Amino acid sequence: MGATASTALWYASRSTGVVALVLLTVVIVLGILVNRRRSLPGLPRFATTGLHRNLSLLAVAFIVVHVITAIADPYVTIGIAAAIVPFTSPYETLWLGLGAVALDVMIAVIITSLLRARIGRRTWRAVHWLSYAFWPIAVAHSIGSSTDMQRGGLLGLAIGCIAAVLAAAAWRLVTALREPERAALPGLELAAADHAPARTDRVPAGTGAR
Repeated sequence: MGATASTALWYASRSTGVVALVLLTVVIVLGILVNRRRSLPGLPRFATTGLHRNLSLLAVAFIVVHVITAIADPYVTIGIAAAIVPFTSPYETLWLGLGAVALDVMIAVIITSLLRARIGRRTWRAVHWLSYAFWPIAVAHSIGSSTDMQRGGLLGLAIGCIAAVLAAAAWRLVTALREPERAALPGLELAAADHAPARTDRVPAGTGAR
């Protein structure tokens, strides 16, 4: 009975961790691709924002279950403190420590989001940028702490997540470099109009005003 419960917890911890990684990847990709002036094709701005928020909350839910089942699994003693305080776990100190760092960053983002009206937009935005650091730390934790993620289909999934984020970041960089050029087009058109030769109405030779 105990072995069955331990196996169930192990599968629950692994599966929720994998799902959380995929959800976090989608959230990061959306955050990179969509800024204050854009929305997803076919969706209004408020729907894109709602999708981003709901996926973030769903990812948080899976992370909470992942942490709880990992602590409850009797196969390895992690402890609540080691899940929160980085690099204090005697087991897989580095990789579980990175998981604790990712969890702490997530908690900081959630708390500042709840207190956004009190702490101000600038402080909230500064902390919110940590979510971009949260993702690579979570990826390193996932791959390093789980042998399942180091081979086969799950390794391919992790590589796919990394490729998706890198592709989104590259697209955003190219778009950002092109935006000043697009913004300068109206000015260039006005300058061209100012320097264009003035149009004159000429009277054909041999005719006069009557």
